Order: sequence, then C-alpha cells, then structure tokens
Amino acid sequence: MLRRFMLMMGLLVAASLACAGEAGRIVFVAGDVQIAGQRVAAGSAVSEGDELATGSDGYAYMKTVDNGFFILRPNTRARITAYHIDSQNPANTRIKFDLLSGVARSISGEAVKQARQNFRFNTPVAAIGVRGTDFTVFTDQQTTRIAVISGGIVVSGFSAACDPKGNGPCEGSASRELFAGQAGLLQVNNGQAVPQLLRGEGASPDLVAPPRSDEPTGKTSGAGSVTAPTAAAGSVTSIIDAMPAIHEVSLDPQKSNDLLLNALLPETQAPLDAPVASVVPVVAPVTTAPAPPEVLWGRWQAVANLPADAAALAKLNGGTYNPAGVLGSFFITRVKNSELVLPNQGSASFGLVNSEAYISAAGQAPVAATIQNARLDIDFAARAFSTSLNVVAPGAQVGIYARGDITLKGELVSHAMNSNARVSGYLGGALAQEAGYLFKSTDTPVLSAFGATQWAR
Repeated sequence: MLRRFMLMMGLLVAASLACAGEAGRIVFVAGDVQIAGQRVAAGSAVSEGDELATGSDGYAYMKTVDNGFFILRPNTRARITAYHIDSQNPANTRIKFDLLSGVARSISGEAVKQARQNFRFNTPVAAIGVRGTDFTVFTDQQTTRIAVISGGIVVSGFSAACDPKGNGPCEGSASRELFAGQAGLLQVNNGQAVPQLLRGEGASPDLVAPPRSDEPTGKTSGAGSVTAPTAAAGSVTSIIDAMPAIHEVSLDPQKSNDLLLNALLPETQAPLDAPVASVVPVVAPVTTAPAPPEVLWGRWQAVANLPADAAALAKLNGGTYNPAGVLGSFFITRVKNSELVLPNQGSASFGLVNSEAYISAAGQAPVAATIQNARLDIDFAARAFSTSLNVVAPGAQVGIYARGDITLKGELVSHAMNSNARVSGYLGGALAQEAGYLFKSTDTPVLSAFGATQWAR
C-alpha cells in the first residue's frame, strides 16, 4: 500500500513538473499554423516562451489553462512570454503576451481577472493592460490599433515611463483607457507615448484580418468558460473541451490532484468502450454594422434635371466632415480628424463601388452616363496612383485616364502631362481601404465628361 502511494505521489510530481510551463492548448486549427517551425495540430500544448506563427490562411485558437482564449488570425506572429499562475497568491501571477505582427484577440481567463495588475499584452510600440477584457489588436512595426469587444483596456506607448520589459499595465498621465461602450478604438504610432482615439470602425483590426464565423463569442457558458468553436467539416481539426482536466483547473490544486489520482487508479478508470457524450456548443454569429464611408462626395448643384444632393450636403454641413473641394457639379470631402496610415510598400488595386457621371456635347446640356472598365491602382512605395475608366452615354463615349501623386494627407492629385482629365480625391480608412475622386475631362473639345467615383479594396 505504501509502495503504491509513493508511486502515485511520484507520478503526481512528475505530471506537475511537466505541466509547470504550459500556458494552454490549441483547440482549433485552420490552415498553416506553426510553433518553432513545426506544424501545429489541435491538442498541441503551448508553453511559456513558445512563438506561434500563422500563414496567409492560418487561424489558431488557444484555450489557456485558466479558461481564457488567445486567438491568432492570418499572417500573425505572437509569443507567449509568460503564463505563470499562483492561485494561492495572485500577486505572484505573471501573464504576458507579445504580438509581434498581425492580428490577435485576447479573452481574459480567470487568473487574468484575479491578477489584472500582472497582465501585459505588448506590441512593438505599445503596452496594453486589461480591466477583465475581450479585445482585438492589429500591429506592425510602426502602428498598433486596439478595439474593445467587452470590458476595458488601458494603453500606453513605450517611453521612459513604460518599458517593454515591464509586467502589468503602464498607467499614468500618458496612458489612455477605452471601454466597450465607447465609440472608436485606440491607436499608437512608433515613438508616440499617448494613444490616439480614432472614431468609427474604419481602422478596426477586423478589416485587416476578419474573424471566422466560428470564432469564440466571448460569452460565458457554465462556470466562467468561454463558448468554444466547432469544427468545420473537412477544413479544420478541433478538440472542444477535450484537454485533460489537469490543464484547466490549476486554479484549484486540490481538485487537480483528485482528478489526476482518478485518472491514474485502474479501478476508477472508465471502460475503453464506454460511450462518450459529445456536446456541441452553439456559437451565435457575430454581426457588426458596416462603417460609413470616410470619403464623401455628392452634387452641390443641379445637373441633368437632378437636384443638388440634399442628403450629402446635410452630412457635409453636419460638422463631421472637412470643408469640401469642388470639381464641376460635385464636391468631395473626408471625415474630420481621420487618421490615415499609408503603407510604406506594396501596391493595391481598387474596385469601383459607386459612381455618378455625365457627358455633354458642345453647347448641349449634360446627359446621364454610366462608367465601365474602371480601375484604380495605388503604388504605396512610390506614393503614386493610376486610374482609367470609360464614361458611356447613348451614342457617346469618353475615355478617361490619369496618373498622379498621393500626398502625405492621402490626397489624390493628377499630373496634367500624364492625364486627359483632372482628378482630385482622397484615400480613406486608417489602412487606405477606400478611395474616392472627382474627375473632369480636359482634352475632348467636342465631348466632355465629368463625375464622381467611390472605390474599395
């Protein structure tokens, strides 16, 4: 009897040591997900110090040992820097994530809620602390943006008063809080100590890497657990709540020991052929209202028997938008205090989503036209754009092409030498996800064309 007791105690100690550095388990994998260059499968343990990376199609959901979630979306790299839980003395708990690049979501577990002062979520430019929270982060080496789903966060840019090596939130005169009931999100640029509040959803991390429809809802079901994802047939692997209980109940050492003893004693093991009841949680779809366009255009005067655009003019005069620029019968403007972050490299093609155009012959009134074969290409490295389209009306057609520069404010300004039309407009959205411009032909003496366009990536 004593020998058996000593054997069980030895197994308990060995299991405890094996799990000492475990932060959680991967419960859902889709696409390319790796730890230290090795492909990850559902059920894989994630330990302190592990660095996770997702490819262009990769999603990973990690369920933490205290029943929280850490979710990585495509093209993301993150490190579990620390996940040490002391349930007897939460002051000794240390939990720290480092999001190196991409988009990640953090849903606080029980240990985080009990020791918020010892939780830190770092990006290359900012430190994030929580108030018991569910939040999403986008970051690259220059900019971090954080959106709050529930609870609240406190954010500070790195400075002499906020060291990346520190633990817990940076709180002081330079920090800013954001709660789920507030509109907008927080942004921090490299070298900027005080975060900036951005209004609207145009810069949301969800626009960079949208969530899957089966991403955990963050709503609790049962004793503080978070609703987990289900497997999409044929495309992913998943283990929902299938981890050994020892990994999930470290906040209650006695309960953990009892469960492990039950698993070790032969007389308490369930038969191998015992039926296993499966419970598939229902995940409610998360729907968000689309953000209104940041770039606004409309008619400021009547044209082709159409009155001035009363709705657009009301928005322009409502105080939300900057003073408008005018070209022909149209005006164009952008939201006040909008923060446009232009990529420093790469290019993007935009598709036409809305337009209004007219053709007029010499000495005749304009007639309504449609736009065909439209394209807009942006070269972010060169800060340049090129665009072309055909304006078509019954019995008439005018081809438009233009090249030009993109200013630091995101303005599109055409070059007269490389264009047959004057083009004036804006890029919009924090990541230049949208654009709008006005155009008016300049080299067609018999037929002229003018109009307004709205684009999206």
